[in-house]
Amino acid sequence: MIRLLSLFLMLSVSFSVFADEVRPKIGLVLSGGGAKGAAHIGVLKILEENHIPVDYIAGTSIGAYVAGMYALGYSATEIEKIMLNETWSDGYSDTIPRQSLSYRDKQQRDRFNLPLNMGYSDDEVKVPNGLLRGQTMSQLLQRSTGLVNQFGHFDELAIPYRAVATDLATSKAVVIANGSIVKAMQASATVPGALQPVEYEGKLLIDGGIGNNMPVDVVKAMGADIIIAVDIGSSLVKKEELTSTIAVLNQLSTMLTNASTERQKLLLTQDDILIRPDVGEMSTTDFTIMPEAFSLGQQAALEHLISLRGLSISDESYRAYVAKKKQLSRQWLDDIDHPIVNIVFNNESKVSESLLRETLGIEEGEVVTQERLAEGVAAIYSLDKFERVNAEFIDTDQGRILTLNTRAKSWGPNYFQLGFSWEDDFSLDSAVSFDLAYTLTDLTDTGGEWRNELKLGYEKLISTEFYQPLDYDQAFYSRAKLSYEIKDWEFFDANSRRLELKQKQYRADVGIGYNYVKEGMIELGVIGETGYLDNGFFIEDLAYHSYGGYFKFGYDDLNSINFPTSGNRLTLDVYYRREDNPSVFFEELAEQKENSLQIELDWRGALSMGNHAFVGIASLATVSKDEGFSVHVSELGGFLNLSGYHKNALVGPHKIFGAFVYQYDLGRDVLGMTDYPLYLGASIEAGNVWQLRDQVDLDDLIYSGSLYFGTDTSMGPAAIGFGWADDGEKALFLFLGKNW
Repeated sequence: MIRLLSLFLMLSVSFSVFADEVRPKIGLVLSGGGAKGAAHIGVLKILEENHIPVDYIAGTSIGAYVAGMYALGYSATEIEKIMLNETWSDGYSDTIPRQSLSYRDKQQRDRFNLPLNMGYSDDEVKVPNGLLRGQTMSQLLQRSTGLVNQFGHFDELAIPYRAVATDLATSKAVVIANGSIVKAMQASATVPGALQPVEYEGKLLIDGGIGNNMPVDVVKAMGADIIIAVDIGSSLVKKEELTSTIAVLNQLSTMLTNASTERQKLLLTQDDILIRPDVGEMSTTDFTIMPEAFSLGQQAALEHLISLRGLSISDESYRAYVAKKKQLSRQWLDDIDHPIVNIVFNNESKVSESLLRETLGIEEGEVVTQERLAEGVAAIYSLDKFERVNAEFIDTDQGRILTLNTRAKSWGPNYFQLGFSWEDDFSLDSAVSFDLAYTLTDLTDTGGEWRNELKLGYEKLISTEFYQPLDYDQAFYSRAKLSYEIKDWEFFDANSRRLELKQKQYRADVGIGYNYVKEGMIELGVIGETGYLDNGFFIEDLAYHSYGGYFKFGYDDLNSINFPTSGNRLTLDVYYRREDNPSVFFEELAEQKENSLQIELDWRGALSMGNHAFVGIASLATVSKDEGFSVHVSELGGFLNLSGYHKNALVGPHKIFGAFVYQYDLGRDVLGMTDYPLYLGASIEAGNVWQLRDQVDLDDLIYSGSLYFGTDTSMGPAAIGFGWADDGEKALFLFLGKNW
């Protein structure tokens, strides 16, 4: 009797398993919808809770991301944790953080502060084919998926997977079925115009929403018998809301996307299930709505629970299904812990492989972690030579092969840069400056550059410089520079202009330097100057000439030049000259030749605790010479530079200045701002300038302070505030652009 009962139970289990094996194959289709994609995870949660297997999966845009993660073997809970804790807004900014740039690039970024990507070559002006390059989005996706290898076919995944993009040249849908899953996800989610298209098998791919926003046909072609389709597309807005160009363009995009979705809905049969979460009115770009979208996805799936339960399988069969997925995913997840046996550089630029290898910092034999690879890729991208940098893996029996892909900027190799600043104290002339540079790069094998600059406004400059790295790692360099400058010296009394001198100068520098770290340099060279001073009432121009040598030292890892919260910037410039200078007041000293030693030391450092930052500033300058007048002077006056005074109101060869600044990030801490900070700041300052070294006296220090609101934007800093000094001087100030 017992044997008969056991036999009956075995037959029952076998019949149940057999029934599950012959069950209809279920395909899951996830549509595009930006930030609303969290609703897909809510649907997945309900499917898992009710033991509904997914045999095939495909998606478009954010749906391709969620589908790809699920196909890799992640559970709905794991995807929820990854997706809702990721800073998705970071994926829409490709600005290299200032602290990550090289010392030379920092100085150029500070001066040419307008974010312009424009070049000239082949007799035409070139710009990128997208506002963003997609670099940070690529890194974000790689963080999510892990360091998985390239797949010969996406049928190898735990669940067979497809991503859908659109061919930019034909507007037709492109089904991606092999290669890098990160590239597949990114191509499917590349917003046209905002992100640069992704190259795939000779095609330029953009967001799949136009071609096929809900790829029902793709999953049917994969072999699915029953489709579960999740539509999170946007709803059309009402007539009264179409009041701007952006609104009209968004409406047009929604029309095109919805049209492709409607075509796919016609392919659904009565056996298929269409789930439409109530997210149509939600934003596609506001990622703070993701938790709400997740809940709405769960609610929508529960509304179809009766139909969904008809697709459930037994507990035992579902456990076997999950175990099979995990077993398949182990095949590539285990390989992640294997060492690198070879590094291949797919280098589509003129940057040397040795510099790429050194910057990457990964060696053969090393087991690469996700964090380690991200650091290396970010360091290479921070060289600011590339349009895109990414890494891919191929797994072999011997170990992993790492391929680093680097692509030069498509709008190069010759580039324009723009800079702008405007400072006003509401009482005197505005200080306006406009800067333009045109740089020819890759002129030599080691990365030679010919840079030409023009400065207009309250100061004028035209210069040309050739910068030549002396080795392929670009550690040593030489440079030669010629410049012509026109500068006004304005002498003030009680913040009123009393005297103005115009200085015109020709200058030549030739130096050799060493980038001892990425953030710092040392340079030695020779310098020659000739020029004259004029204010209109001298009998003749006061001419001067000098020549000599110089030493420069610099270190800079500040995260912002104007509103830093971390890092330090230290510069030391020493000039030893033989001068032939005029004497303004003593005829017997005119044209007297003598030696001079000029020293300039500047430091700025910052540290922060939460939303509170503390900044220190110190500046010293002196010119040591026996007699006479020096044209090498320093200035004080302006924002955080004796804030109660007009910009550069105090001029002299000897300067002492120090300041302590407190900054509170009111925007992030109180107002919930995420894109830009809003600082409420206060400063205590002290300093002065002297014409003669014997006159330098700390008792003569002028004490000043300020209160201000300021922010750092992609176009540079902006601030408005009030400054005052202990001698009664006061100034309202407003500036936009650069101020340093």
